[in-house]
Amino acid sequence: MFESKTRYSPAETEAKWYAYWEKYKCFRSNPDPIKSPYTIVIPPPNVTGVLHMGHILNNTIQDILVRRARMKGYDALWVPGTDHASIATEAKVVDKLSKQGISKNDLSRDAFLTHAWDWTTEHGDIILEQLRKLGASCDWSRTAFTMDDIRSESVIKIFVELYRQGLIYRGIRMVNWDPRARTAVSDEEVIYREEHSHLYYLRYLIENSSRGNFVTVATTRPETILGDVALCVHPNDERYSWLIDRHVLVPLINRSIPVIADECVDMTFGTGCLKVTPAHDITDYMLGEKYNLEVIDIFNDDGTMNGMVNGLYKDMDRFEVREQILLDINNLGLLGACEPYVHKVGHSERTNAVIEPRLSMQWFVKMDELAKPALEAVMNNEIRFYPAKFKNIYRHWMENIKDWCISRQLWWGHRIPVWYVEGKAGFIVAETAEAALFEARRTIHPGLQSEDLHQDEDCLDTWFSSWLWPISLFNGIKQPDNEEMHHYYPTSDLITGPDIIFFWVARMIMAGYRFTGKKPFTNVYFTGIVRDKMGQKMSKSLGNSPDPLDLIEKYGADGVRMGMMLSAPAGNDLLFDETLCEQGRNFNNKIWNAFRLVKGWEKEATETVEQTAAQTLAIEWFRPRLSQTLCEMEDLFSKYRISEAMMSAYKLFWDEFASWYLEIIKPSSSSVGGVKRLNTATVACTMDFFDSLLRILHPFMPFITEELWQALRLRQEGESIMMASIPEIGTVDTKLLADFDFTKAVVTGIRNLRCQRNLSTREVLDVYAENSHAQHFFPIAERLANIRIHEGKAQGWSASFLVGTMEYTVPINTVADIDGERDKVTKELAYQEGFLASIRKKLNNENFVRNAPPTVIEAERRKEADTLIRIHTLQLTLDTYNKPSLS
Repeated sequence: MFESKTRYSPAETEAKWYAYWEKYKCFRSNPDPIKSPYTIVIPPPNVTGVLHMGHILNNTIQDILVRRARMKGYDALWVPGTDHASIATEAKVVDKLSKQGISKNDLSRDAFLTHAWDWTTEHGDIILEQLRKLGASCDWSRTAFTMDDIRSESVIKIFVELYRQGLIYRGIRMVNWDPRARTAVSDEEVIYREEHSHLYYLRYLIENSSRGNFVTVATTRPETILGDVALCVHPNDERYSWLIDRHVLVPLINRSIPVIADECVDMTFGTGCLKVTPAHDITDYMLGEKYNLEVIDIFNDDGTMNGMVNGLYKDMDRFEVREQILLDINNLGLLGACEPYVHKVGHSERTNAVIEPRLSMQWFVKMDELAKPALEAVMNNEIRFYPAKFKNIYRHWMENIKDWCISRQLWWGHRIPVWYVEGKAGFIVAETAEAALFEARRTIHPGLQSEDLHQDEDCLDTWFSSWLWPISLFNGIKQPDNEEMHHYYPTSDLITGPDIIFFWVARMIMAGYRFTGKKPFTNVYFTGIVRDKMGQKMSKSLGNSPDPLDLIEKYGADGVRMGMMLSAPAGNDLLFDETLCEQGRNFNNKIWNAFRLVKGWEKEATETVEQTAAQTLAIEWFRPRLSQTLCEMEDLFSKYRISEAMMSAYKLFWDEFASWYLEIIKPSSSSVGGVKRLNTATVACTMDFFDSLLRILHPFMPFITEELWQALRLRQEGESIMMASIPEIGTVDTKLLADFDFTKAVVTGIRNLRCQRNLSTREVLDVYAENSHAQHFFPIAERLANIRIHEGKAQGWSASFLVGTMEYTVPINTVADIDGERDKVTKELAYQEGFLASIRKKLNNENFVRNAPPTVIEAERRKEADTLIRIHTLQLTLDTYNKPSLS
């Protein structure tokens, strides 16, 4: 089979071996007290998601680590699962319903949730199926979902526990409001982008003024003037000292509002006068609290005007109002200048809607107490970040942490476990409706019925379930002392992107210490962002992101995995180019064809052919060279330099094994019946090396390595390379390896000399050296370079080259085509002299020297100097060729 196929066909291989691995439960793990655990929990992709390039990178790295851990003898477990993604999923379901002519507002909560569960059942596992095509070796029997029973019960239990500990509270606060999703979102879910807008100058008439008719205020949001309750100036701003404690009239509605003074005002921005709208700006809200100002909310939850102020602009969108209100203010003569202005505007990460600051009753988690042990753990390296640069980013956020708004005005998600009693103040926090009713009867009235209680309509932030992920996957919230928690927790490595260091990583660390007293993981490896070759972030909406499944179909999963890892240093962005996947596919073909070659030798191997000195030396060299690479890889993996570790394995196979070892040992003469044969022992050693190489490469390239490992020797049904061991590190003889590298340089020097001098590769060259290094490997140099090495220095005319400080000389007059060489050098000399003349013509041109930039003139002078050196070298060479002894 292998002899007939010159190219590897991944499509024929990948489905076969993935089915084989699943059939024989190769990914399964159950607590094994004999083995040390190695655990990874997958960052749960959203049920709305499909595979993108970021998933490919992240999950390739996870699979490399878990496969390697299996082969190193660990009880390796990679737990998969998905996230319910409240905002994104609800948006998908609402969109689907609207296409069917159904509005969410026309449905009951239960009816809507039925549609949401149907959608999740249909789409939720798509991305997990796609990960199988990548080769992800997850224990699929453990697949979890953030809204399955165990996870849901864990979330509710933690809410109740934190509330009873005084760490969850309810209050009216300024929040980030997403008008499209109609829900609050956390600070971390707001993406700020620069936008080209305008600064509008509005005139506020001054009541009872003898000094002037109006004061001008600059704002980017004229639509919010309906909520203005004050103007504010800096107390040290002499321009407005006379205005403090006076009153002005809000344009259009003539509401009388006071002028107050506070140091929060930036005197250099706009006119130095700030309009205060406490319901719709965080700074204004703080001023309102400080000076006891009225709060006037002018918006509905969808970003339209509520008409509460004189019925103006009722139900119009806020941005439509902006245009209309400017026209109306201008008609009153109260609009001044309008100038371009660039500023950062917050957008919802999920819906891209412009965020509206809004006062809202929400549920919050107090974070200060939770943050302290989580900060200490990272700063003292109990939990290590790779790269370490992210420690400072983490520290800054944790030291300035704000309370976490955990309520969302959505139906899809974990409903907040709080019940209200009709006509009674306060509320009851309980894990179930039954427990809430029991508590209500105990504390409020014994005759209360279930219909007298109404559960809070909001659901919890998706991240409130995700922060428990490493614990809840092992049922550690409900049963903290269970066997799996003791064995698999804390987990080993977390692989994630730096963009969710606050959303998820920090909160998981807080949850780990709070609810288990232990860290949730030992190491955090931050991947970079996948960008196109121009440096732009890949996005399907921008059209610069390929479909990963198309890449897998074209290059094979191993080719794509290799391509992603060829330029994926930890924490640094990856500039993706499809040629990287092509390079990965080419490496597959290199391995495939090398295997075909050695299997062919194995078929014809015989004990009647002696092992040559070069072959013996090749085996003697490659064994410590393989161990040297294993040492390098062990060190690189310990530092989470996974891309570099892969490159070490890549170079070992391509540069050392295929390019040097196989070239040295290949049979060079026909022995029996015109067939080139190798000694049986030589082939056996080579097959052992190939076996080791496949095991080294397996974590990076699981499919082709399984295919070839199974074909290398007869295997029992159910055996897999992933259960084989990583090769053991043997003795590394550094002097022997250095000598071989020296020998390679000699061979390369001879090959270069043949090329430069047009010397036939078939002719044996005599090579001379005095006290040469690495004489042990002379048989290899003589075999590969077709030379005879002598002690001493060549007599007569010769060519030479250096390896380090060692000079090697080769008599040329007996083998070289002297006339041909003389003609070639003469032509090159003539060309260089002509080139020199053209340069000097430029430099002797006064107009050129006067008008050309200094850098251009300097470049021409460097060309002149370089050309003079080349001409001198060519003249010396030509003089040598013209010696009488060579004629």
